[in-house]
Amino acid sequence: MVSDPPASVGPKETSPGGRGATPTPSEARGDNSAKTRTGRPRASAKRRAVEWLVIVAVALSVALLLRVFVVQTFFIPSPSMTPTLKVGDRILVNKLAYRLHGVGRGDIIVFKGPPLVDTDCHTKDTDLVKRVIGLPGETISDKSDSVYIDGKVLSEPWLPKNDPNTHTLPFGPVKIGPNSYFVMGDDRTDSCDSRVWGTVNRSFIIGKVEMRIWPLGRVHFF
Repeated sequence: MVSDPPASVGPKETSPGGRGATPTPSEARGDNSAKTRTGRPRASAKRRAVEWLVIVAVALSVALLLRVFVVQTFFIPSPSMTPTLKVGDRILVNKLAYRLHGVGRGDIIVFKGPPLVDTDCHTKDTDLVKRVIGLPGETISDKSDSVYIDGKVLSEPWLPKNDPNTHTLPFGPVKIGPNSYFVMGDDRTDSCDSRVWGTVNRSFIIGKVEMRIWPLGRVHFF
């Protein structure tokens, strides 16, 4: 009896999961690639968080530098500058102004209160706002309800006409020293100012009031 010839043997087929299976490219890379793929979102989130922290830190630093050296907002707590500035108004103060030019008559300034302010005016406000009336070297006085500078009547266009609150009681004469300024509130009847505690040295001046920024209906540049 002739036996059947042996069957020819071809390439052995194996299941994809068997030992003889050819590894796929992703499998050939092994677990490290999987870790890399799963780690990317975490790394990206961490990088974004760091970027935002840097942005916030820079923004805060810029805001602080602006406040210290360039501009600052202030709140008006008293009526001494009425009607120009009313209680509750907010103003923007330019701290660089007097590094670029001199202090001018009629300027509204914010300054550190001189030592006698607390006792003479009974206030705890450390920062005050008034208008510059007298300049260094001048002699200032008031008589007949008019301010006099070196013997001449001072024109004050910043005061409303026929307003009894802008009338000034007699004072002086006062000789203003070097680097000092005589300041007064626009509400002359309700302002504790240089008439009471003397002049303001330039070193006490914080800056020049540039504009009223609040309330929105009364926004105004000075």
